[in-house]
Amino acid sequence: MTDPTGVGHQELARRQELVERLEAIQQRIVRAGGSLERTAVLGVTKTRPASVAATAAAIGLIDLGENYSQELVAKASQPGAESVRWHMIGPVQRNKVRKLAGLVHLWQTVDRRDLASEIAKRDPSALVLVQVNSTDEPQKSGCAPTEAAGLVSHCADLGLGVRGLMTIGPTDGSDPRPAFSLLRSIAERLQLAELSMGMSDDLEAAVKEGSTMIRVGTALFGKRQL
Repeated sequence: MTDPTGVGHQELARRQELVERLEAIQQRIVRAGGSLERTAVLGVTKTRPASVAATAAAIGLIDLGENYSQELVAKASQPGAESVRWHMIGPVQRNKVRKLAGLVHLWQTVDRRDLASEIAKRDPSALVLVQVNSTDEPQKSGCAPTEAAGLVSHCADLGLGVRGLMTIGPTDGSDPRPAFSLLRSIAERLQLAELSMGMSDDLEAAVKEGSTMIRVGTALFGKRQL
């Protein structure tokens, strides 16, 4: 069955559920001392069905992030997802850049020079964030903090629009604030405005350290598929 707008009741229920979860996240941001004007919510649709992009766009959540190139390409072509601004938030292989070029609004995981060069070749003037491994965990992507300035300069020399930095908090359950504070200090030194840091479990710490973009999957879309 559908309502007078032609939208099915099941889809309306999905939208309402997503609205409530988004409001809960926004309340967490405010309670942590942040503001909704400063800190944006990026919905992470990793492993979710393609239809989730249209549901998010329908409630005005148009900034969505994908970890896998093939999922981003597939979801970007879905009806109802035309207004979505896609963010690439997972590791990117150089040979995947060609397919992603023109679809990605913000490349958040630029962590090495050869990747930056490939993006500049396939997607000139693209907007990027430099990913920094601020916890020094060997299994993580991201350049070393001491290499961030050089990589930022390299991206700028290639004509890429470097908007800021991105990091992932510690995976061992330790206090994430030192890692986020480190990223903020690097960004301030390089005069970069955007700080993409904080996820469902550590967004409060990220907000306190000045995050401008929270990447949220589970807290928005739940452990089950919408």
